[in-house]
Amino acid sequence: MDIFFQTWPWYISGFCIGLIMLCLTYFGKHFGMSSNLESLCSMSGLGKKISYFNFDWKANQWNLIVVLGAILGGFVATHWMSDPTNVSINPTTIEQLAKLGIDAPNGKLAPDALFGNQIFVSPKSILILIIGGVLIGFGTRYAGGCTSGHAISGLSNLQLPSLKAVIGFFIGGLLMAHFILPLIF
Repeated sequence: MDIFFQTWPWYISGFCIGLIMLCLTYFGKHFGMSSNLESLCSMSGLGKKISYFNFDWKANQWNLIVVLGAILGGFVATHWMSDPTNVSINPTTIEQLAKLGIDAPNGKLAPDALFGNQIFVSPKSILILIIGGVLIGFGTRYAGGCTSGHAISGLSNLQLPSLKAVIGFFIGGLLMAHFILPLIF
């Protein structure tokens, strides 16, 4: 049972993801978390007002179950299976966070200054969350999918648009981390 309570090496989790992708390809399915937002909008009846959401969402029930499993799995892993003491954070990352006034996440996976409950008290933090959410939603729709859909499913299917999207995600992440994040904090 100890294997479930340890961090898995990349080659085991990567192999499992590869097997799942082969199964999805075999059954003609495409993985992506953001497509579930479309299904939820269709389920709510939004298809009666906006033709984009007028489709049979029941054909995507399997993907909704994947999201439910991801949420449930994350909850179980966080509350009963996680041991953040075995996660090492690069000392350079800790130094860079300190320059931004963010304490190192000692014994945690993420710093409280960015992911703790106190961010809901600050109007600046709430504004950042709202703007970030809108930008992520717009970017996901504009790119035709999210990072998981393009980087895992699209690249495994050798889709050129997914390669372009992943390159864009990577460049955007670098620009955010090195230029925009220091301005915000």
